This record gives sequence, structure tokens and C-alpha cells, in this order.
Amino acid sequence: MQTTDISIKIGGEAGQGVESSGGGFVKALSRGGLFIFGNSDYMSRIRGGYNFYQIRASDSPILCHTSHIHLLLAFNEEAITQHKDEIVKGGAIIYDEDFKIDADSLKARGIQLFPMPLVKFAYESGADRIMANTAAIGTAVGVLEYDFERIAEVITQNFKRKGEAVVNANLNLARQAYTLAKEKYAKNFKFKVSPIPDPPKRMVLHGNQAICLGAIGGGCRFMSGYPMTPASTIIEFLSEKANQFGIVTKQTEDEISAILMAIGASHAGVRAMTATSGGGFSLMVEALGMAGSTETPLVIVEAQRAGPSTGLPTRTEQGDLEFVLHASQGEFPRIILTPGTIEQCFEAGWRSFNLAEKYQCPVILLTDLYLTSAVRSVDKTIFDFSKIPIERGALLDDAALDKLTSDYKRHAITDSGISPRAIPSHPKAVFMTTSDEHDEHGHIIEDAESRIKMMEKRMRKLELAVEEMRTPEVYGVKGAEITLIGWGSTYGALHESVDRLNEEGTKANMVHFVDIWPFPEERVTPLLKEAKYTLCVEGNYTGQLANIIRTCTGIQVDKRILKYDGRPFSADDILLRVKEEVRLHV
Repeated sequence: MQTTDISIKIGGEAGQGVESSGGGFVKALSRGGLFIFGNSDYMSRIRGGYNFYQIRASDSPILCHTSHIHLLLAFNEEAITQHKDEIVKGGAIIYDEDFKIDADSLKARGIQLFPMPLVKFAYESGADRIMANTAAIGTAVGVLEYDFERIAEVITQNFKRKGEAVVNANLNLARQAYTLAKEKYAKNFKFKVSPIPDPPKRMVLHGNQAICLGAIGGGCRFMSGYPMTPASTIIEFLSEKANQFGIVTKQTEDEISAILMAIGASHAGVRAMTATSGGGFSLMVEALGMAGSTETPLVIVEAQRAGPSTGLPTRTEQGDLEFVLHASQGEFPRIILTPGTIEQCFEAGWRSFNLAEKYQCPVILLTDLYLTSAVRSVDKTIFDFSKIPIERGALLDDAALDKLTSDYKRHAITDSGISPRAIPSHPKAVFMTTSDEHDEHGHIIEDAESRIKMMEKRMRKLELAVEEMRTPEVYGVKGAEITLIGWGSTYGALHESVDRLNEEGTKANMVHFVDIWPFPEERVTPLLKEAKYTLCVEGNYTGQLANIIRTCTGIQVDKRILKYDGRPFSADDILLRVKEEVRLHV
């Protein structure tokens, strides 16, 4: 029986090549024209600990992982223990023939067992034991009856730096396992995927890479950061591309230095950013307030992981929304973007710089580990740099400064709250600015009247900025019985949940927020008032978006579906909870 949607999980100990095997398999499937989604789960250890990589492949677009799997590649015995309950009836486990397993109980669950001499093949090929993972991938390709040449291309690419002998050894190993598995097991495994004739070329990337591409297209030329999972791949990616695009990247001694360097670069006129996770952002908050006070454009990527404190450093969560909204002492304008897809990450990557410069304030791009590390195949045409607008706002060029007939006021009081901004270096653009409260010239003040004027001037920016905030996306049927509400990385699981509910006869739609602050109250309120029964789906304990909705609109969502175990939502998770809530509601 042919299926067009299959889920594969690779599990084993750190160091067994789980991540590299998953990444290679993803490439092979994508190059065959299939849509793919891949996500990994790993422990916060340098060595040891159990890891897995899950791949979903289909001939139709997919946006998230699933809670069930069709094929498990077990690199150790623990993988079977961890995931046996996720395997669908008729699904299978590929494992080394020397593993000690409870075969009878697994067969009783309807699971097929495909033992293979994986380690033996590795040794016979003259390779190390660790190369048994290559044999396991070859076995999977054989069981799926997928095109072997696709995986051969990836093996060749991955090992070519080690020389032709290593490439050939791995190819022979994979081919041997592929041939045996196809002959021995393929006929009994009903779940298949096939390459598409003349497959289109798609890019496979994760959210952090998409943000970086957007930032490059948006003119980012400086990035400072201190490595912190899951934000580290941003500075890694930009450092790789630094020479190609004229970007300066700086790994700093800590997060305080990172944000201060980015503020300094932006003050000098360079589009600059920093990136961190919640713990690092905690160190940045005083400097965040300085950027707000001095009205310095600044882009910060805050990639959430589970807290508090160190929490679960390699797990995902959406627990920082209210934190970034209120971070730092006092009140000042800030903009918060919460992309939920690869496409939205790319747009936020360039759009954040436009917003930061137009409104001369910090822009916080809030993501999470799931979005930053899960890969998906996307049409490469979405990354069209020629269509990216560069909007620098009220920036005075040399010609405008030459015409000045009075002293330049960096913080001039204006109706919009946006002061003309000059880049230091021009003789008529010599100015003061300070983190203390100040007057239009930037000089420190303490009188009440000046404070009121400057405070109101800054906050007026939000009245304009709110008009640029994206209206939440509504997807699904009009007049739905159920409305799912979410933000950020829940997008894919919500989207699929809506489709499945409608297919099952329950009219459903979703309202997904990609921009949260300033909150577009006038557009959101009518959307939510039309909803009959609302369920807010969030990866945190308190329902932080639901709290913001109630604060800004007075609307209380009917129910909150919350998850705070460090793992991402799947559509299966959401549907189970939705059906429970609807049954209770009815």
C-alpha cells in the first residue's frame, strides 16, 4: 500500500551519528522532490545521553512533525524502549541483530522487527563500528524501496573530504545493507515514499538560517553575540558568510558586551543585531533600556528555551513572551515579532531592521528552540533579495545636514515622536545622548516638564508602529465552531489541526499572531469577537498570549491548551486536547 506521508525516527546515544544520519537522510529525501520536516531532540551534555532525530516526508507540503512514527532506526537498545509506543501498527524497527529485545511483546503491538548485521557489515567493510549508522540508513532506504542513488549522492558529499577510500567504503556498506533489506523486508513493509520525476530543487533549512538570510538581505553588517543554545547558529551562520557579504561578527565575552557592541555599531549607523536565549537576554535588559532611552535602533533575537534559570537548555518553550514585553526598568517603545515558519523567519529577519530604524527603538524577534532548529524544505524563490525594501526612516544624509541652519537636536520633539536621526561624523551632527533622562539636545535633565515631554514623545512612536503590525493570520472555515489561537512556532501544528478537524466534520479555524507588540487591538478584537469557542495553544504554563489578549481587548479565551514539558506541540497533541475540551464544553 502506497502512502504519501511517512514519519521516521532515528534514535541512539550522542556520538553514534544520530544528527548526521538524520541530516543526510533529510537531504536524500528532499533531493527526490519530497517535502520534508526534520527535528531533533538531544540532551544538554557534551558526550553521552540519549538523542533522536525525526523525519517526516510527504509528496504534499508539511509544516510540523507527528507524534507517531512508521519506521524506527534504533542505534541502541534504549531507542526501542523510548519509542515503541509511538510506532503505528504495521510499522517497523531496524536494529542490530545482536540487540537483546523483547521480540514477543513488540510483535504483539503489531510492530515488525527488521534485525540486520549492521555492526558486522561495518567491520567487514573495513570501517569503524560507528559506521553502522551508514548501514542502518542503507537498510531504511531498502525497506522503503526509495532510490538508492539519492542517498549515495549524500554519502559521497558528506565523506569526500576524507578521501575516495572512505567514500567508497561507506557507499559499499550502504549498498550491501540496502540490497539485503530490500530483498528480506521490503515486501512486508507497506509504508513507502517514492522520488518524484524531475524533482524541483528546494532549500532545506531551519529558522535561524532563514533569519540570517533575511538579515543579510536587510543590510545587517554587524552581529555580536555570546554562544547560547539555541541562538548560537545565528552567529555561526553569519560568520561563515561574513566575507561574502561584508559582515563583521564578534563573539564577545558575555551577553552584556554583546548587546553593548550592537548598540555601539547601530549608533554609528550600521545595521546591527545580537542573538541569545532567555538567560542571556536576562543579562541584556539594562542595556535594552539604554537603547530605548537613547532611541538607538537595535535588533535582538531571543530564542527561547525552557526555564527558569538554566532550565532545560536543549528543550523548547514559549515562556518568555511577557518577559520580553516588560524587560528593563521603566517604559519605552519596543516592537516584538513572533514568526512561526521558515518564510516568516526570513521576512522577520529583514523587516526587523526596517522597523528598528523607522521607529528608533529595539525590535525583539522572539523564536524558540523548535523553530530555530527544525528543518523544512521550502521553495528557494522565497529568498528573493531584490524584493526586500530597505527603509531607514528619518535618517538625515549629508545633504540634509549641510542645509541645517540651527543646532541639531537628536531628540527633537515631533508630532510622530520620531526625531530626525543623524549618523555621527558630520560637523553639524555632533550631539549628546545619554541613558539618563534628557532634553531635545540630549543633555541630562531632572525637571518634571521636560521629563513629561520626552516620555510622551518616545511613546507616541507606538501609535504609528501599531499600524505596521501584521494582522493575525486567519486560516480555516468562516463561522467555525472552534477557533485555535497561537503564536510563533505553534503555527504548523495549529494549521494541520485545523485541516484535520475540518476533514472530520468539526468546523475549525485558527488565529495566529506573527506580530504581538504593539498589540493591534483594533484589528484583533473583531476577529476574536466573531469566534464561537476559543482555545489558546501555547508552550508555557500560564497562557501568556491569552493574558495579553485579555489585557488589551478585555476578551477572555474560553480555554487554554498549554504544554510545558520542553517538547513541541504536534497536531496529534492539539487534537487530543481539543477533543477533550470540546466534549466537556458540549
